[in-house]
Amino acid sequence: MNTSTSSHVVTRFAPSPNGLLHAGHALSAFTAFELAQRHGGRFLLRIEDIDTARARPEFVEAIYQDLAWLGLTWEQPVLVQSQHFQEYFAAAERLIAQGLLYPCFATRSEIEAAADPANLDPDGAPIYPGLWKSAPADAIAARMVAGENPALRLDMAAALSAVRAKLSGAPLTFTERDEHGQSTVVVASPERWGDAVIVRKEVPASYHLAVVVDDARQGVTHVTRGQDLLAATDLQRLLHVLLDLPEPVYSHHRLIRWADGRKLSKSSGDMGLRSLRNEGAKAEDLRQAIGVG
Repeated sequence: MNTSTSSHVVTRFAPSPNGLLHAGHALSAFTAFELAQRHGGRFLLRIEDIDTARARPEFVEAIYQDLAWLGLTWEQPVLVQSQHFQEYFAAAERLIAQGLLYPCFATRSEIEAAADPANLDPDGAPIYPGLWKSAPADAIAARMVAGENPALRLDMAAALSAVRAKLSGAPLTFTERDEHGQSTVVVASPERWGDAVIVRKEVPASYHLAVVVDDARQGVTHVTRGQDLLAATDLQRLLHVLLDLPEPVYSHHRLIRWADGRKLSKSSGDMGLRSLRNEGAKAEDLRQAIGVG
């Protein structure tokens, strides 16, 4: 694959190998690749497979095949997240040292039973009702001795206080760049996520933690992704500041939807790239269909 030495603009495409890519993924990949190309920069591929229960090697191989069919090239080596759990937990330990993470043994059903059904996070999940936030040390120790692994949740109130101190009272913001290259400074609202999970019970990471660690260590300067991840930027910017990580520029592109408003889905195989290839479609046909170039 192609390797560039330019360090001005670094973009990435970071799919999860828990299903086949569809046309929406193609839009994200094209957007990141062409931004790097326009600026003589670098385009990276990252395999976000921390969900080890759902990730499959055949889906990783399909990602490579689909991107090659689209005519995209990327730098080697490809970063595979499941090979870097130690680095993610090292970042979590920095948050633990700041007193910002606490263990939680609550199950999804316990959370749903205790939560306010009208109080939801941006993904539509109940805001965590603090079941273990003030749990006594002996209760936590007993569960650990019994062999249970807790999730580690972010104490949002404490995190916001720490960020205000780091920013000397200035608001937490990020820069959003539109399709015309115009930039807007957006005030982030991470509190709407509540005490989010930063380290999962099953693996020593979460999407939010892994993505900020990887973007920083790979030198990603411009994060391009779909509008469905816009709200995630609030929480990720909070983690940037808490972990002293650099801030990228964000671009959240339009989503490709069906006529009834539904966005494309891996689980339903919507406009799958493999199916399009097997039907004899050309990458240029797809570009025209999704309005790229």
